[in-house]
Amino acid sequence: MQVKDASLSRRRGAAVTLAGFTLNAAMGVLFAWSVLGRAISEPVASGGFGRTLAEAALPYSLAIAMFALVMIPAGRLQDRFGPRAVALAGAALCGCGLLVAGRGGPDAYGPVVLGFGLLSGTGIGFGYAAATPAAIKWFPPEKKGLVTGLVISGFGLAPVAIAPLAQTLIEARGIAGAFDFLGFLFLAVAGVSAAFIVNPPGAGGRRISPSIVRGLKALIRNPGYRSLYVQMFCAAAAGLMIIGHIVRIAEIQSGGAVGSGFILVSVLAAFNAAGRIGAGGLSDLLGRSRVMIAVFLAQAVVMSVFGRFHSPAGLLFAAAAAGFNYGSCLSLFPAAVADRWGTDNLGTNYGLMFTAWGAGGVLGPIFAGRIADATGSFDAAFWISAGFLILAAILAGRSSRRASAERRL
Repeated sequence: MQVKDASLSRRRGAAVTLAGFTLNAAMGVLFAWSVLGRAISEPVASGGFGRTLAEAALPYSLAIAMFALVMIPAGRLQDRFGPRAVALAGAALCGCGLLVAGRGGPDAYGPVVLGFGLLSGTGIGFGYAAATPAAIKWFPPEKKGLVTGLVISGFGLAPVAIAPLAQTLIEARGIAGAFDFLGFLFLAVAGVSAAFIVNPPGAGGRRISPSIVRGLKALIRNPGYRSLYVQMFCAAAAGLMIIGHIVRIAEIQSGGAVGSGFILVSVLAAFNAAGRIGAGGLSDLLGRSRVMIAVFLAQAVVMSVFGRFHSPAGLLFAAAAAGFNYGSCLSLFPAAVADRWGTDNLGTNYGLMFTAWGAGGVLGPIFAGRIADATGSFDAAFWISAGFLILAAILAGRSSRRASAERRL
């Protein structure tokens, strides 16, 4: 009987993991913004909205900010009421936000900022907060890294399909029509996926007591948690700057030689997903800190040489490397939080951590866009990002040594 129950539990866990992957894949519309943002920055005469690079990055950065901010309340809600209700709410908010964005145009940019930035960003946060903790709870602790990587790989892989689809929709229906189509598609796919995201029996459904709030205050005062928070900010600022501007970066550095920008987005996304799975599984074997340090240093190297790539092949290589390293980080951080502070309140604990991702996602793309508007190049932004990543590697090394010392005591 126990063997049968264990087999059933594994099958249900696999189903929840698949549902989480699919939900994240739908929410990956966020990472296709480079295609949408490029179109928005095109002149009105060419079918665009005539916005600057910094203005075109605003809905994307606002969506990231909302995504991160709602992770804390969404995490607490899924800890209390279970992941299905939170995931369904996220699917509805994100799909409706895309439909609101479809009401925008050259003379009405507000609906794009409100719809994609505020509503869709909030919905993505709700969905993301529900998917990973639910899947992790179905598996033993030694599988946390791999399961996390599998679930969130959907988020990174999504632009492989969404980027060319968005490009095709823009060419056929215009920017507003693309938002409308994506909105209806999202409501269908994300809504069905969210319905299958559930906790294992006996998990969740707890009353949120003041002790959780006290626990969050204790986390904020914890040096290890603060260090991890800064590391996540540094990794996010660099990765999301590339993701948000990769099409425009390629146009500037290649002198227009790169024709189909969505190919770059798709390549970056594929390696983003590969990094999430690969680093998650590798960290289960080698340890989180070792893999984190390696990833931070590798990404610092990529950032420091990114501006030297001008050919289509070179830019594809740079985008793939940056995507792999960024994706690796996104599977390492939730697993690290679960390692240190457990899974009982993982939705809440990681929700707080995720605000670092949001801060990096707001500052990185907008700051890089302003640098490019002023100088015509992203080079300075690349070097600043490299410096952030070296800082992250140093902090990760110190945290690892501190943890080792604590274990010896």
